[in-house]
Amino acid sequence: MKREEKDVIIGEIAELLTQYPNVYVADTSTLTVEKTNQLRRLCFSKGVKMLVAKNTLIKKALESLDNERYAGMYDSLHQVTALMFSENPKEPALILSSFRKETNGDKPVLKAAFINGDVYMGDKNLKALTQIKTKNELIGDVIGLLQSPAKRVLSALLQHAEKKGEGAATA
Repeated sequence: MKREEKDVIIGEIAELLTQYPNVYVADTSTLTVEKTNQLRRLCFSKGVKMLVAKNTLIKKALESLDNERYAGMYDSLHQVTALMFSENPKEPALILSSFRKETNGDKPVLKAAFINGDVYMGDKNLKALTQIKTKNELIGDVIGLLQSPAKRVLSALLQHAEKKGEGAATA
């Protein structure tokens, strides 16, 4: 691969890293071409961008942006590496989990995840990442919590008014 080609790939990875707040690093070694294509189709259908690249090119792209910010991810750059870029922090985790169930396998393995500035290392975090709440889910939870006290007050007022109305009817 010529230097110009490498620079193009580094630039593409760096652009994706700035475009998406969530990046998963997965090990896709031992997956057949058919299974890799199946994984790519699944990612595409869920709005996740998947890219397989050489570890040295990925590392250079990370270093070109912010060496300190991505420092925790360098340890995951070994063997075959697939990057999964997403707006939704848990979608790649759900894809990896469902793909494993569909294929009855243990691949792809989560090597690392960079989610909104935090690094999660290792496959042991996959289950926790599938349960992470999206921004919209968190907003819904907050709205539900804010509405809850108001609903209780209204309910109490309605019950009080009903009891008052029953007392007037029996008198």
